[in-house]
Amino acid sequence: MTMRDGTSITGSAGRTEAAIVELLHADVLGSAAEMVREIQDQVPEYASPGEQEAQELRRGVDLALHRYVEMLDQHVGRGAPGPNGLDWREIYRAVGAEEMRAGRSLEALHAAVRICARVASRRLREFAGRHGLPPNAVSWLAEAIFDNMDEVARASAEGYARAQEEQAGELGRRRRHLIELLVADPPPAERALIAAAAAAHWHLPRRLAVVVVAAPGPLAQPPPLAPEILAACDDAEPYLIVPDPEGRAQVRALVNGLAHHHAAVGLPVAPGEAGRSLRWARLALELASRGHLPRQPIIWCGDHLATLAVFQDEALLTVLAERRLAPLAGLREDKRQLLAETLLAWLSFNRNANEVATHLHVHPQTVRHRLRQLTDLFGEQMRDPRLRFELELALRADRSHGPGDRP
Repeated sequence: MTMRDGTSITGSAGRTEAAIVELLHADVLGSAAEMVREIQDQVPEYASPGEQEAQELRRGVDLALHRYVEMLDQHVGRGAPGPNGLDWREIYRAVGAEEMRAGRSLEALHAAVRICARVASRRLREFAGRHGLPPNAVSWLAEAIFDNMDEVARASAEGYARAQEEQAGELGRRRRHLIELLVADPPPAERALIAAAAAAHWHLPRRLAVVVVAAPGPLAQPPPLAPEILAACDDAEPYLIVPDPEGRAQVRALVNGLAHHHAAVGLPVAPGEAGRSLRWARLALELASRGHLPRQPIIWCGDHLATLAVFQDEALLTVLAERRLAPLAGLREDKRQLLAETLLAWLSFNRNANEVATHLHVHPQTVRHRLRQLTDLFGEQMRDPRLRFELELALRADRSHGPGDRP
């Protein structure tokens, strides 16, 4: 058989195919520019590349062409290895990983692979026509190219996914470092905080709050929250760091995301003071568990500033309670409890006996009788505004103690 360019292909089928392969080598390797041009024309993510991106695209196309040449050689028994002796699947896994790190989509990469296969198939048909070959002389390569396209897509997808996992893991580590830095005691330097936030791809807000979730340990299923909320759900005492916590959208997101949890929202603070917000939120949960704050699904520390302020130093509060409530110490427990309850209500309701009676569900005369007993016990403390304030603090602190717990 004589080709149109004068080349004679004779002998066994193997020799004929070997001769065709030699001619195809040059044709395949010469198609790079055409493939690059069509990829840039048809895939927007490759449309206007910079110099580095253009070089990366050309390298990717060259990899595809060397894979086609490898298939040619394997068909005639040469079995040439891939570039640098590497497994071609591992090469395409690396390509997929590079595309992910470059910020391009997996769909764009697969579109480029399909274009390379189409260009190669079209050139094969032109090659057969140019050399007067029957279609089946190169059809095996066309089929192999399209079969290879699926394998390349799988390998590159594996590499892309692997790089995503690695990036997510690295980003997770950086965000964990940022979380720990934010709540550190003593507070971090502003420069360190800015650098850590940039590394974690997290916008440093003007204000933030720490939300502590009541749980016996790490959360097995973290609540569904917005991506800008930093979560330390694997902590022994799980907590979240919420940027701009006073915005309506953020409040709504917190309420919805924590619908199945009991939590406390610390006071909004500057980022460098997140540790304080964390301490206040933890204190709020503790006080709620002891009855000093209402046990609501979400406790907003901003609604309970006085109680939080009072309980910042419990040792001092215990001393105050011991001193101011000393007149009740010698009474039977039931009598003590009745008088303490009445005195707290009297102080809370602006010394109005009728309101106290309504609150305690007793007759006003009963309240007045108890108040006379209290006046006999406390004397001047019942009349001095400063001492009345301390009495109220002492009574509120004392309310959570059982008989065996009181000093």
